[in-house]
Amino acid sequence: MSTRAPRDPIQAAGTPESAWAGWAELAALPEFALTGLRSAVVVAAHPDDEVLGLGGAIARLADAGVRLRLVSVTDGEASHPHSDAPAASDLARIRAVETEQALAALGAADVEVVRLGLPDTGVGLHENELIERLTGLVRGFDVCAAPWSGDVHADHEAAGRAALAAGALTGVPVVQYPVWTWHWSHPGDPRVPWGRASGIPLGADHRRRKRAALDCFASQLQPLGEKPGDAAVLPPEEVAHFLRDQEVILR
Repeated sequence: MSTRAPRDPIQAAGTPESAWAGWAELAALPEFALTGLRSAVVVAAHPDDEVLGLGGAIARLADAGVRLRLVSVTDGEASHPHSDAPAASDLARIRAVETEQALAALGAADVEVVRLGLPDTGVGLHENELIERLTGLVRGFDVCAAPWSGDVHADHEAAGRAALAAGALTGVPVVQYPVWTWHWSHPGDPRVPWGRASGIPLGADHRRRKRAALDCFASQLQPLGEKPGDAAVLPPEEVAHFLRDQEVILR
């Protein structure tokens, strides 16, 4: 008897981190050098995306005295749409606080944070507005990093497309970081442009700081309550993808 595959790959069973750890090509990616950067914008579709995808890089850049601007496109208020726990109605404030704590844990407390307040799960409906906002926010910076426009999550993809458009308008180079890709894809997956991938190596201290920063997002790592709709968005098997000794960007 066959069963129909879930329509949403993010809701399907994911690829375990052990599969990625055993893929030699991932460990052999060319390095994306952070040296020489004077300023960088990091775009996050939701609070925590920036730490998941580039927390170690943010820590490294902060250590180097690079000017950093974090653009949080949404406040992540819709992460638990089926929860009636008290915290579910206060997620925008909670996740803003968690972001502040996470940046401090990274050693990047001085990062400029810009919250755009676009609707969580509805970024694509405001893509033109986002392009306009990002164009002003990235102008004059050395590089912009944004979620990958093929990440499958609609908000991530819209944020990635908008960043690419803003980069084209301003001449600012744009790199993209995968988040949900590690869940729904698999080593060598032809849907992922591995030929454009580079790695950002992380030492033990930067990995430790990234782990501490991830732990700040309790609203995502822990259930909001005891009902099914309160479940953690990022269970340990998902977090494992982001505890490696390198981060990955697509150029």
